[in-house]
Amino acid sequence: MKYIDVHCHLDGDCYGNIPELIKKIEDCGVKKIIAAGYDLSTSELFANYAKKYSIVYFTAGFHPTELHKYREGDLKSIAELASEPKCVAIGEIGLDYHYPETDKEFQRELFLKQLELADTLCLPVQIHSRDCAEDMFTILRENAPLIKHGALLHCYSHSTEIALELQKLGIYFSFGGTSTWQGSKKARRTIAALNADRLLTETDSPYLPPKSLYGTFPNTPASIPEILCNMAAVRGVGAEEAAETVWQNAHTLFKKLLYS
Repeated sequence: MKYIDVHCHLDGDCYGNIPELIKKIEDCGVKKIIAAGYDLSTSELFANYAKKYSIVYFTAGFHPTELHKYREGDLKSIAELASEPKCVAIGEIGLDYHYPETDKEFQRELFLKQLELADTLCLPVQIHSRDCAEDMFTILRENAPLIKHGALLHCYSHSTEIALELQKLGIYFSFGGTSTWQGSKKARRTIAALNADRLLTETDSPYLPPKSLYGTFPNTPASIPEILCNMAAVRGVGAEEAAETVWQNAHTLFKKLLYS
């Protein structure tokens, strides 16, 4: 089976030796990973990893909680990175109202600017969305033309009802280790309710380990087989069928992924 992690992070010292990590990932059957940039420096770092390792692709963008690093002209640099062959999307971008000091207006402004950039570049987007369901739904619904090249809500955590409405806009949804946890009833309901052609697997490494590794750090893309098997079980299909569906979905959404 061919597995794919559509959203992970490869920065920081927690992984140790990156070449050894890549080998571990490959040994688990994970054929491709998308390293999601969350500011300019990580977008540049992951662009370099994509050049060094055949299984690594990347996204470039500004995460909503990292906007304190944003400087005028940075979106031009993001656009330049996005022109590279292995940059598959603008991301991760979005909204995060979790922290009390959040500048919601600035988050919405930069989110829209990056949606516009992705549309201009004919690229999909990878979206982070936490504690902001109403605003996220409204922005995506009112700006649907800006996501005509595709959109992913990563580590989806809002309601099943909102997911079914967003699905009508052609949006994809990825689920990670939290969906395997015993108490993850909402995620399981959503996985079961969505169309099969909207589902993707991720880890959000180094965070959110699956059930078998609960409480450990770091999580890695080597957890994808466990996440995929859980998704298959929730949907009542075989793991091989689910893996093939996810693989096809990823290549449909991220058109710069190379078939191999």
